[in-house]
Amino acid sequence: MIETHVHLNNDTLERDLPGVLARATTVGVTDFVVVGFDEASSEKAVTLAETDARIWAVVGVHPHDAKHWSEGVAERLRTWAAHPRVLAIGEIGLDFYRDLSPRDLQYEAFRAQLALAREVALPVVIHCRDAYDECLALLETEAADIALIIHCFAGERHHAEICWKRGWFMGVDGPITYKKNDTLREIVKATPAELLLLETDAPYLSPEPFRGKFPNEPARLTHIRDTIAALRDTPPDALTAQTSTNARRAFPRLLRDA
Repeated sequence: MIETHVHLNNDTLERDLPGVLARATTVGVTDFVVVGFDEASSEKAVTLAETDARIWAVVGVHPHDAKHWSEGVAERLRTWAAHPRVLAIGEIGLDFYRDLSPRDLQYEAFRAQLALAREVALPVVIHCRDAYDECLALLETEAADIALIIHCFAGERHHAEICWKRGWFMGVDGPITYKKNDTLREIVKATPAELLLLETDAPYLSPEPFRGKFPNEPARLTHIRDTIAALRDTPPDALTAQTSTNARRAFPRLLRDA
């Protein structure tokens, strides 16, 4: 299995990194895509990727941190983007749930990083919360030529249909296991197999039966995989193979055989 969105650059997981990696490897996780959310965490993701062949990096500025966007940060991202173990720009987007950065600054950082991704020819990992109408409208008009991964998809059916039409990958995380999440389960059941990706977003979003327990770990990716497999009436091993193939299509630099 390829864990396509994890924050091993979070202090909680980093403190026990050998144990976290060992537990995940035991259940069949072969690669870990470590995603940045600001300048410091992006740098840490790159450093981790340089020290372990199983780890890959994604670099970017999350909408929560858009207020810290600057040309200096853009230049650092541009430099990291040239690194062969950096797979994408992200996670970037819009978050109208917490509004930790003013919305105009969220849009500014979002657009700037989409332009950067186009410049360096890398895919983009999208964070979207309580802003699906606005985020997808912007992407349809301003990012039609960029490969996109919609991290932790949580939109409605009509939002999913836009993603399917555009061929955007959809990350599925712990919430797929939550008892009252029938809308998401119906969407994931209907999603084209070639667009599904497995994520934990660890240390966040622990799946059942660990819901509410922190930290989440990439070893729990099996709970997400097995839930999706049951929904789609697909053998778990077949879903593993499909989502691993999808991950290599989503992130072309991720070429190492799993």
